[in-house]
Amino acid sequence: MLIAQQKLNENIAEYILYMYQIEDLIRAYQFDIDRIVKEVVEPNLPDRAYLERYRAWYAGLIQDMKSERITVSGHRLELQDVLVELSYLHNSLLTVVNDEKYRTLYSTALPYIEDFIEHSNLKGMNHLEVCFHGLYMKLLLKLQKKEISQETEEAFDAMRILLAYLTRSYHQMKGGEGQYWNN
Repeated sequence: MLIAQQKLNENIAEYILYMYQIEDLIRAYQFDIDRIVKEVVEPNLPDRAYLERYRAWYAGLIQDMKSERITVSGHRLELQDVLVELSYLHNSLLTVVNDEKYRTLYSTALPYIEDFIEHSNLKGMNHLEVCFHGLYMKLLLKLQKKEISQETEEAFDAMRILLAYLTRSYHQMKGGEGQYWNN
């Protein structure tokens, strides 16, 4: 909860990846709030005073996931809304703003994104969603201590750099700063 709030404010890409992980954690614990609190929250709690807030946060996420019918797969509407915002920004940087650096980063990442789509079940997703799923896959591979080939690492790096630039632009836009957003 505290980590999620910090990431939401400071790094929207990390927030999305963190929330993907939390959604999977909730699924892995079969939506059992008591087990989540006992086995995940309590051992990692910075201060017992936060226990009820964490319980309420996880309970709210569980309720959202059940009501949005994403108990097996998928992501909460709130995350989808953020992805839509990022997609609009992505398209604006490419077409309206004509941000050359962003265009270069996107051109570098594009072959990897298309290759990832071709070799996965992500057909129909926009390129940014594919990048997020790719980076989430990297996180899962690292947690499982699986080896990542040099070529795959290059693909992940291109996606990571693209999302890092987009994230910076997103926070500048949200804060009303930056060369493009004050005009």
